[in-house]
Amino acid sequence: MFRLSLPALFALFLGSSTAWGCNSNPPAHAQKLDIGYTEVDPDITLRRMVVHTASPKGTVLLLHGFPETLCAWRDMSLALSADYEVHAIDWPGYGLSSRPLADKFSYSPKDYARVLQDYIKKADIVTSKLTIYATDIGALPALLAALEDPQIARTIIVGDFAPFNRPQYMHDRLQSLKSEPSAAATLAAYKSRTGAEILDTAVRGGLPKEAQFEVSADFKDDVFRGWSHGGMTSADAFYHYYSKFTRDEDYFEANIGKLRTPVKVVWGEKDIYIKKEMGIEFAQKINADIQILPDIGHYAHLQSPELVIEEIRASFR
Repeated sequence: MFRLSLPALFALFLGSSTAWGCNSNPPAHAQKLDIGYTEVDPDITLRRMVVHTASPKGTVLLLHGFPETLCAWRDMSLALSADYEVHAIDWPGYGLSSRPLADKFSYSPKDYARVLQDYIKKADIVTSKLTIYATDIGALPALLAALEDPQIARTIIVGDFAPFNRPQYMHDRLQSLKSEPSAAATLAAYKSRTGAEILDTAVRGGLPKEAQFEVSADFKDDVFRGWSHGGMTSADAFYHYYSKFTRDEDYFEANIGKLRTPVKVVWGEKDIYIKKEMGIEFAQKINADIQILPDIGHYAHLQSPELVIEEIRASFR
């Protein structure tokens, strides 16, 4: 019998996902936005955004963190599309991508790495001309994928994540997700609030009042609406990710010598969730350049997108 996935049903009901969240107040040239769905395996359909350009110099793939969706990248994608084709996805468990039960899909960094590899193949992206920019929960999967396939990208830019099991560099709330019973208590606290409320609090974390910023109403609305569907919240996906996080960090650290894909590290100086010392240690271990962004917190791409855009452009020079 023919069955539509839950995201596909959403798309039929809404008419077009471009009308939901990312594009209710379209900036100039937003007609280049193509938001739809890609099935990467029988259990996973990803909502994806592609911004096209006539003669791209390369391709950029943007990977979001918690508690975000692909709408975090709308304006950056449009700016980059002057020269590049730009892709972004909702990770499984976020936005309008699939949310299978955890016994079918673990939501671990290793599972996300497989999803990333499958998406790149499905989208027919030429990896020799690809820069991946990955932050927060998106970064370790990108690096795990690179261990398996060193040709997965021309360059991977990562930042504000935990490549190693170093709880001392992590916020107390993130440390608590690494083991029970504290993980269940933290999950319950997340689930007592809406996604939009969590996003609002998260982006202000550690920043002085004068440096705090607002995210767009479209983005916040997308996080709010997509927070819970199919019986699982994005907080549940985050909880499951962390339940396997230490295992996958340890695997990555044990195999870090096999990493061959060029990597650049970019970190917010004021990040209170994953301290910059984590990024410094990682960059030293792989002998990579690191850019510490002054007065920037955990969400550099939201707080100061022009700095991130410049790092991406520099990767093609």
